[in-house]
Amino acid sequence: MKLNRKTRTQGFSLIELLIVVTIILILAAIAIPKLLTVKQTANATAAVANTKSLLQALTAYQSQYNEYPAALTDLGGAAGTAPTATGAELVDNTLADAGTTPFQGYSFAYTPVAGTGGLNDSFTMTISPSSTASGNRYFFTDDSDVIRWNDGAAATVSSPPIGTNAT
Repeated sequence: MKLNRKTRTQGFSLIELLIVVTIILILAAIAIPKLLTVKQTANATAAVANTKSLLQALTAYQSQYNEYPAALTDLGGAAGTAPTATGAELVDNTLADAGTTPFQGYSFAYTPVAGTGGLNDSFTMTISPSSTASGNRYFFTDDSDVIRWNDGAAATVSSPPIGTNAT
């Protein structure tokens, strides 16, 4: 006498599940490094865009007050108040605070340069990734409004401008 038994059980076997997990891990191993590279490129692009915004604000500040600000925070300000030399309301406060708090993966180090008469008649600004995960591209600009870059080390006035390749 034969017993009727189910020959197939419902669900996946352990081997089938291990194969699926292995395939997912292989795909992740391929995709994650590419994702990090894309994120670093996006951070560098944002840093350039933020630098351009700061350069425009610095130019407007210099036109209004006949000197460059003592700190990037002077470019921000409280909404609803009249602009002043220490709160010019030219950029958002989060960007104005980029000199003290990293913004979109980059730190902005602004240094005003006092000329004759004690007025800040020029400046330098170095833009550095806040961590290796943010990227490895560094930027530099000054009152010439030319943004310069360097990979792996701080950019300087002698670094190539944006849009050129280092030779």
